[in-house]
Amino acid sequence: MSLFKARDWWSTALGEGEEFDHGCVCVGDVDNSGTGHDKVVVGSYMGMLRIFSPHPAKPTEGGQGSAEAQLLEVHLQNAIIQVELGKFVSCSDLLHLAVLHPRKLSVFSVLGTAGNVEHGDQYQIKLVYEHNLQRTACNMTYGTFGGVTGHHSLCIQSMDGMLMFFEQDSYSFGRFLPGFLLPGPLAYNSRTDSFLTVSSARQLESYKYETLAVATEAESRQDPDQPLKTGGKRLTPDWTLILGEQALDISVPSFSHSPSSIFVLGERNLYCLRDNGVIYFMKKMEFNPSCFLPYVSLTDGTTNLLLGNHTNMLLVYQDVTLKWAAQLSFVPVALRVANFPDLKGAVVSLSWDGHLLCSYMGTDPSFFSTPKVDAREVDYEQADAEMKRLHKFIREASRTQDILPKGESEEDLKVTAYVSTDMDIPSRALIQDMDGFPVPSVTVKVTVKASSVLASSKLTVGVQPPLAVTQDQFVLEPLGVGSSTAVVFSAFLNGRYPPADLSGDLTLSYSSPTGVPHVHQCQFTLPLALVCIASSPSKSSVFKITVDTNQLPVDLATIFPEFTTQSGDNEGNCLAFRFLPGGLVTVLASKTSQRYRIQSDAFEDMWLVAKELLHRVDVHFSKLGVDSFKKSFDGPLPLKDYFLSVDHHFQLRVSAQKYQDLLSERAAQFRAVQRRLLTRFKDKTPAPLQNLDTLLDSTYTQVMSLAEAAEDNVCQLEEAFVRLRSSTQLLVLLLSLWQGLTPEQTNILEATMLPMLQDTPQLGWEESCDAAVSHLLRTCLSRSPKDQATTLAQAGGPVLGLPRDTARLKKHITLLCERLAKGGRLTLASEANVQVPARVQNLVAPR
Repeated sequence: MSLFKARDWWSTALGEGEEFDHGCVCVGDVDNSGTGHDKVVVGSYMGMLRIFSPHPAKPTEGGQGSAEAQLLEVHLQNAIIQVELGKFVSCSDLLHLAVLHPRKLSVFSVLGTAGNVEHGDQYQIKLVYEHNLQRTACNMTYGTFGGVTGHHSLCIQSMDGMLMFFEQDSYSFGRFLPGFLLPGPLAYNSRTDSFLTVSSARQLESYKYETLAVATEAESRQDPDQPLKTGGKRLTPDWTLILGEQALDISVPSFSHSPSSIFVLGERNLYCLRDNGVIYFMKKMEFNPSCFLPYVSLTDGTTNLLLGNHTNMLLVYQDVTLKWAAQLSFVPVALRVANFPDLKGAVVSLSWDGHLLCSYMGTDPSFFSTPKVDAREVDYEQADAEMKRLHKFIREASRTQDILPKGESEEDLKVTAYVSTDMDIPSRALIQDMDGFPVPSVTVKVTVKASSVLASSKLTVGVQPPLAVTQDQFVLEPLGVGSSTAVVFSAFLNGRYPPADLSGDLTLSYSSPTGVPHVHQCQFTLPLALVCIASSPSKSSVFKITVDTNQLPVDLATIFPEFTTQSGDNEGNCLAFRFLPGGLVTVLASKTSQRYRIQSDAFEDMWLVAKELLHRVDVHFSKLGVDSFKKSFDGPLPLKDYFLSVDHHFQLRVSAQKYQDLLSERAAQFRAVQRRLLTRFKDKTPAPLQNLDTLLDSTYTQVMSLAEAAEDNVCQLEEAFVRLRSSTQLLVLLLSLWQGLTPEQTNILEATMLPMLQDTPQLGWEESCDAAVSHLLRTCLSRSPKDQATTLAQAGGPVLGLPRDTARLKKHITLLCERLAKGGRLTLASEANVQVPARVQNLVAPR
């Protein structure tokens, strides 16, 4: 429990499903009892009018204190926008209740009759007069308009910007506010006899009552844009002040020993102004306020303010100084200060859903007493053993080099993905047909099983383009201990080119019972049949690679059963794969030697088939228990074929940069022609356009053509990068087979050749790959340890950007392959073990 909390003196809940706003409550001696004690009047948007006389519940009353405090409850049929207490009846000094409805203003008198039985006094309301409004009302204010004393007049602001003035039971006049768009708060300043409001221009405006009285009649101006009548004057504000934000409320307090001030509550600032519109002070707030109320201060020359915000806080300010902060159980929309029989200066607060609270400021006394500690002797041996155990734990934690702490996320849940072996019937692909072949889809079922309570779980699915899924995000229900849930989605090909990878990623983010966020990741692999079908083999192809093994070739029909059933032709242990977007890959198993040949008319198309072939051959021999199975590639490396993909991707990047530059030039030309034309059109003396309109049309046509060409180039660049990824991964596979690289070395090589998964306008593949390859050539693949140490001692490097050509990159990739062929080994550990010569240390030492 917070120490600084508003002390609950009396509270009640007003109805069910009712709504309230800042004008729905007022306090005062509504029944004119003469005791000086206030009652609370509350009206709701549902038309319910209630009057309360709060008092603390006695122990003998139980839960009846709230019911006995309610003096009256009446349903007025229409929504209640605002309630006010004042002298609204002529020839009477008694207070009456003004109730504002959307289309009606009603003035009531509240009568109390002393009861002769145990039920107490009886209260009733009597309608004195009412005004039917021709316009929908928004809010109202009251005061002694025109300096008249003894009674109060009413001013109502309509939703369309009209101020309607009523003097008791008669309508005086109406005026439209100039430049009106939306209604703002309205207040009356009796010291200057003026009205204050905040317009849609976000400025505070002041209109004198005298100015409003002599301005143009509103009834003769149904349309504010019509010209003014000759008998009236144009309505202009007495002064204005730009706030720069919308105002929530305006208050004009009148205290004898406080300076004359106007308070405006904005969305982020609190303003205090003098009566002439000059700012006295301004308070910038770090929260969103909801309502405020100035009240009398005990210190001369200052004013106290009650301020409520959307964090359920009630703040007390003395001018700009925060004096007290109290916690409420709701967001207040209205604040009032009232005097009750048992409590003077109670704070009355009302929430939007009808929580009415009368509270006071205070704190809870502390009743905590320190418990007695059992006196016992200290066991020094046990304390020493515990100290050693803690020191050991600290040393082990200090040696941990992990960036992220090791959590128990692996034990919290288990995520499994099952990819169906059969294609969906019917297919759920967006593109149903490619070159006359149907595009299939496959179902993936993800099961999440929790071993502890999990909340706020979110599953994200990611696949490589041009693959797509039917749904990529799932919000899972909270899971209990031992419970499980499953989600299902379908994956399919959504582009007219083959992907570079058939694997997908599953990322599950969740929160533990203690609120600690965790992330769990796993992968799944889609079948090759999702992107290709069996076809007739091709006898001749442009690109060919041969993989040697130390075992007899495997029957391709055995390891690719789903494709042999489609083709029905497997003569000579040969199998052909046709990609749905186009492209044929043929796999041949030699009858006389232990070799496999993969051939195709596109270099990058061989990647997926080669990867799948080697994976299935490994699985086949591992099931047979053959541990000595080996694969190799005798070369030569197809670098020229690979560099074709590099050049194609680079040319598209150069074209994208040219399109960007041309678009910038044509856009600048288009804006310049527009400015010239605008100047000609604004000229009072007509002048010939001098073919500027023709130039504008021509420039517009060029801009649109360049934009379409740039958009088409972007699509081609995305496809080229996917094909480049396939070519690069195929080259990495051949390098690993050629030099017999370990999995760790293969991972280093793949990270070097594919440092990024997608191109960006700021950083592309060419410069990133060149920097990574150059780093390997200068470190673990350097010619001598001296060169490696010198490279490690150098700091900084050139800024990466689009190169002029690919000659440097090709040279470095070729050099990488040559050094690997000469016995170079890829490793990252050597970088930390190389001794830097003393002479090099002196060269790079700071001076």
